[in-house]
Amino acid sequence: MVDNDMDHISRVGVFIAVVKAASFAGAAQALGITSSAVSKQIQNLEQDLQVKLLNRTTRNVSPTEEGTLYFERAARALEDLKEAEDEINELKSRPRGPLKVSLPQSLGIKYFGDAIAHFAAQYPEVELDVNLDDRLVDVAAERFDLVVRIGYLKDTSLIARRMADCPLVLCASPEYLRTHGTPQIPADLTKHNALAFTGNRGPHEWRYTNSAGEIGQVALQGSFKADSGAILCRAALQNIGIVLLPIFYVAEHLESRRLQHVLPDFATSPKREIYAVFPPNRFQSTRLRLLVDHLVATTKQLPWLT
Repeated sequence: MVDNDMDHISRVGVFIAVVKAASFAGAAQALGITSSAVSKQIQNLEQDLQVKLLNRTTRNVSPTEEGTLYFERAARALEDLKEAEDEINELKSRPRGPLKVSLPQSLGIKYFGDAIAHFAAQYPEVELDVNLDDRLVDVAAERFDLVVRIGYLKDTSLIARRMADCPLVLCASPEYLRTHGTPQIPADLTKHNALAFTGNRGPHEWRYTNSAGEIGQVALQGSFKADSGAILCRAALQNIGIVLLPIFYVAEHLESRRLQHVLPDFATSPKREIYAVFPPNRFQSTRLRLLVDHLVATTKQLPWLT
């Protein structure tokens, strides 16, 4: 047992800082104390627990097997305490504190940009950190509070709220189709230059459902790849090939007829949707709930839904 619980919690905080910094000096700088004070706290913690928590060399500090286990549990416990404090603070005042958010690039800029700015103006004490990225981010590892994701959910450990439908559309420029011909059936796509999105890993293929409800798939091959849907859309506009993209990239170009829907009688399977996703261990703060509600309201005005 530990004689003084408050002292023990302080030592645990120092231990977590040392593991994160991989050095006593780095932890001391982060905590605003001396390296000798850090060393003393670690010695006391190891005496409390009667186990060696850290391997020390002249170059760095790393946790022992016991230290790794203790770090994982202790860091989670202190995070829970911090989230409890956040909840209490929000009960006492206006929404405040950090929110780290990830949005697909074009969707974020074109359709959610004004909504995010409006939210920031309405709640100035919320510290927004907005990341625009088309890749499939790791929600937990990159410590996002909220990720707006397009697709179908594979990770059942995440909490998700459906926001809107988001069809994937095969399209190409009229000039490309005049030159290379318009596919009549999915198998015809193998004769065309397919512009491939590389952000989701795995083979580039199109899975579809026909008007009879039958499911099929066709491999797509091509000379142009990118991890940005916006770049792929621009390539299609330049007559380079056929592209499969979420509707928000191409909606205005389909309307202006700069792009043409290819194989409109076939739908992408499974159906894609826009989700608000967050890790289950995140405290569902008032600020997070307000932002999700705000973005969901915005999706009701998306042009392909009206």
